[in-house]
Amino acid sequence: MSEQPQVSALPGSENATTDDTRNFVAQHGAGELADAMGIEVTEYTVQRTVARMPVVGNRQTVGYLHGGAHVVLGESLGSIAANLHAGPGKLAVGVDINATHIRSAKSGFVTAVCTPVHLGRTLTVHEIVVTDEDDKLCSTMRITNLIKDAPGN
Repeated sequence: MSEQPQVSALPGSENATTDDTRNFVAQHGAGELADAMGIEVTEYTVQRTVARMPVVGNRQTVGYLHGGAHVVLGESLGSIAANLHAGPGKLAVGVDINATHIRSAKSGFVTAVCTPVHLGRTLTVHEIVVTDEDDKLCSTMRITNLIKDAPGN
């Protein structure tokens, strides 16, 4: 059984329930691909978003964690964090992501920590650092999200 995530108030609600916040995260960045890859978000606030992902099931043919899996993990976290910042009636969408892979893992889990570099009215920039179970650096990413009105607003 996983730990309950640490949550700042859901945008627009000082008394958000855990279910409300999980629904928000599911609708604003995690989604079907993250679920299929086994990504588990463990902390989500505007200032720090954290998730872990299993290596097994996300490896390339030679047995290392696929570089694209790193990027999916990073983009998922960056999207969640940007949407938390954007708030009600807004939607953050990725417009750029880059990744530098330093090493890869063959088993266990990797953990990603996403922190803001810039939180603006129309753009956010986040850095994501991925480490293995020995706390060794695996990759770094930077994502830029555009904040716009959500559909229907």
